[in-house]
Amino acid sequence: MRSGLVQELVFEVAEKKTSTLSGRVLILNQSYEPLSVCNVQKAVILLFLQKAELVAERPHRSIRTVSETYPFPSVIRLSHYKRVPFKRIMLSRKNILRRDGHRCQYCGATAPPLTVDHVIPKARGGQDSWENLVTACLSCNNRKRDNTIERAGMMLRSVPRRPSHVSLLVHSVHHVDDNWKPYLFIA
Repeated sequence: MRSGLVQELVFEVAEKKTSTLSGRVLILNQSYEPLSVCNVQKAVILLFLQKAELVAERPHRSIRTVSETYPFPSVIRLSHYKRVPFKRIMLSRKNILRRDGHRCQYCGATAPPLTVDHVIPKARGGQDSWENLVTACLSCNNRKRDNTIERAGMMLRSVPRRPSHVSLLVHSVHHVDDNWKPYLFIA
């Protein structure tokens, strides 16, 4: 009986590729720590296979099959603890842009093209590290050139740090659902 419902739901999801199933779902480990974000279809399949349980749903939205109506998931929790090895976040241009919120750390501009700038220039001994690389717009990067920020008369909007797994998870999603905030430690 249960597998028939899963097949009916998967069939319904496959047939209706509309915006009704658009959205993202936060996946929590059994210990309620955030693991990742997935699409609604994957979350519903995990729920029906009883590999996860519903923690929070989106109000005023539901998923309908031919015979049933189900809550629209916002946050799910895995039924079994998934051991995740320590995630070392790779230093890359993409992750620096995510960490800085796609915003110039000198003037606050968000218009592309954005570049990556060395706070202490390589010509002056600066290294490629989380603490020395920031997002910069072209005009600020050209204005700073190979000077230090003090010599160029510029200031950073925030101190560059190595991001946590959770902070990059938040920056990778354009809109953070209110139901996610308690699990991501966002006020």
